[in-house]
Amino acid sequence: MTVIDGTSRSTPATIADPPPTPAVDACAAAPRPHPRPAGKDSYTISEVVAFTGLTAHTLRWYERIGLMPHVDRSHTGQRRFSNRDLDWLAFVGKLRLTGMPVADMVRYAALLREGESTFEERQELLEATRRDVITRIAELHDTLAVLDHKIEFYAGARRAPERHSA
Repeated sequence: MTVIDGTSRSTPATIADPPPTPAVDACAAAPRPHPRPAGKDSYTISEVVAFTGLTAHTLRWYERIGLMPHVDRSHTGQRRFSNRDLDWLAFVGKLRLTGMPVADMVRYAALLREGESTFEERQELLEATRRDVITRIAELHDTLAVLDHKIEFYAGARRAPERHSA
């Protein structure tokens, strides 16, 4: 996540404009520590819900569609998640934030299970998603510039003795 500094732009942003210097870059931050050390990392679905913020329904759905097909089970059949599963869920969360379609996420997971022979196809999926994200960022910069312009207009109109309409 990047926090924008809030400075306004008076001209529309373009794709060539660099984004504002981020105040916080979550990608550069250390990953969230696991609640339990490796070897003792057996989590129930309710513990994963509490840790990730996902719902139990979502976790079951992810498993059903093949996004998380490797979830272990206890002797009674209850799901048991590992630290590796938590890391995968964090990555899936990042993919969701990019706007990657679920079908592409499922395809990526299937390719991952197939092994090293799919590196190129996985890279292509991620590069296509990256291009989409860059396009969305440019659109959001343009949108931000329009909002900043309107905000400046209304602030100026309040200060002027005569009000303008827009």
